[in-house]
Amino acid sequence: MNIPIHTRWKLNVTTTLLGIILMTLTNGRAADPRTNSWFTTYSGKYARIYTTDANKTNGVAVTTWSNCGTVQATPAYSGVQEVYSSSNWVYLRSSGLGSHVMGPWYLNAAHTAAFPGWATNQHVLYKIPRNPTVPVSKTQNKGGSIGYFVDGVTMFNSWDAQYWNGSAEVSSTGNSGYWNRDAYVNEGVTFDPANAHQPGSGQYHYHANPPALRYFLGDHVDFNPTNKAYTESSSSPTKHSPIIGWVADGYPIYGPYGYSISNNAASGIRLMVPGYVLRNGQFGSQNLTSVGRSYLPQWAVRMYNVSSNILAGPAVSTTYPLGRYMEDNDYLGDLGYTQGTNTFDLDEYNGRWCVTPEFPGGTYAYFTAISANGTPLFPYNIGFQYYGNPTGTSATNITESVVTNFIGGPNSVATINAPIVQGSAVKLTWSATEGGTYMVQSTTNFSTWTTNSTTVAAVQNTASYTNNTSDNYRFYRVARTALATYDSAGTGSGTGSGTTGSSGFTTFAPGGSATRGTTNTVTITITAPPNLPPANAPITSVTLAGTIVGSNVSYTTQGTVTATFVIPTNAPTGLQNIVVQFTVPSYTVSGLTIN
Repeated sequence: MNIPIHTRWKLNVTTTLLGIILMTLTNGRAADPRTNSWFTTYSGKYARIYTTDANKTNGVAVTTWSNCGTVQATPAYSGVQEVYSSSNWVYLRSSGLGSHVMGPWYLNAAHTAAFPGWATNQHVLYKIPRNPTVPVSKTQNKGGSIGYFVDGVTMFNSWDAQYWNGSAEVSSTGNSGYWNRDAYVNEGVTFDPANAHQPGSGQYHYHANPPALRYFLGDHVDFNPTNKAYTESSSSPTKHSPIIGWVADGYPIYGPYGYSISNNAASGIRLMVPGYVLRNGQFGSQNLTSVGRSYLPQWAVRMYNVSSNILAGPAVSTTYPLGRYMEDNDYLGDLGYTQGTNTFDLDEYNGRWCVTPEFPGGTYAYFTAISANGTPLFPYNIGFQYYGNPTGTSATNITESVVTNFIGGPNSVATINAPIVQGSAVKLTWSATEGGTYMVQSTTNFSTWTTNSTTVAAVQNTASYTNNTSDNYRFYRVARTALATYDSAGTGSGTGSGTTGSSGFTTFAPGGSATRGTTNTVTITITAPPNLPPANAPITSVTLAGTIVGSNVSYTTQGTVTATFVIPTNAPTGLQNIVVQFTVPSYTVSGLTIN
């Protein structure tokens, strides 16, 4: 029995009918890795955390939580929600929450001290330069976001926001001191299995190698489902690492494996060796245990533009062990060694000019630094300065014309997989949005549709339905008919507190009336969601009363659509809906009165 899937797409105020053909309507991502390297597989799945070790062991994760003032009262979708691009910028919307199960977090290695605060939806809008430039004078990176990983989680530098002021360690947000504490060394105990944690603001972030993300990307990481641990694979790497993030200067950061020879893609794969060594006497470095922290390393002297002895750090001791400060490391290039030899691969910014699978013509690229067993190595992701000009930054809105590269989360475009036929049973599976309820319909003639079910609930980001039928030939279509309340403010083009309905959008009336047999230009104002598609986002159609298709459609101002309708003499009268269909989502405004 051959039962194909119906591939028609129909839209109305309550239902979006989806099929395989929709894969051709998903915005046509550009070839630029800055727009198509984002990890979006689980954008329609709720973010989850383990609150305790016991829950992690038993696989009990939650989608809402509250701890020490960090509250996730309704579920939030994980990671990347939207990607847009112009000729100069890539715009990322993200919840900032990992696609893996996050947590638990503790303050000590024994896991007896609870962590004060958990991760929460950060409602991120961040822009990254698409055409990076290399300045002569480098910029020191500060506390907070210095870029984003491709799973939508923010990237922090190697610093833990404390430094030595000459007599004590104090906190700062601006790197005010000359002996800055290393985040991995001092805070690593608070990281979850994915090597991430968050401050009191709930801003989940990585300081070092992100193994959970790399596992999703297939980058030589194994996952143990019993203890929920990520480990570096013991086998030899066979492929170049993928892009795992984008730094604020527009350059990519890769996993730890690259080509043996920087400009030769046929030279084999190996672990990239960072250019820093601990100042313990090796490679001709000062032995700080013996001589004390009297002098800054030369990379710090250049960065701070000061004399090497401007401020002494505390003597090496059990309280202030070697490696506690970022300045406890020397750059091999300052010790007489040459980058690109057998000694080290990466420069003082933790990158190199090289060819990669995504940039066969060459690019500057950062690489996350690890030892062979996966232990993070200084400077971890990037050095204490950017190689390029860090023009990437948070944004409040998108004010220029952009291309829509991806929209996910509550507005994900569902796609049906090939049906599984066993005897008279047909099993349908499709990508779904967690919290969604789906309707399944079938037909044998495209004239009459039979509703098989209206209660199919998504299981995380998939859904399925099995139908027993005696028909030899039948087409199927699925539609999302409802969506549970979710935390949508700032991500996924949803409303401020989440809604229910086919697309999660509220109805607004533009007002006015038109007469049968006339031509009318209508201005449609959409004001509900705080994150509408940006100005000049592509619109598929604008339809009045279900069948009257608008022409001369314009969307030059965010939130305002204009369209011209030729009203037939037999058009239905009374208040009618107007459906504005962007690539996704759709907005229904009710109404224009036809007389």
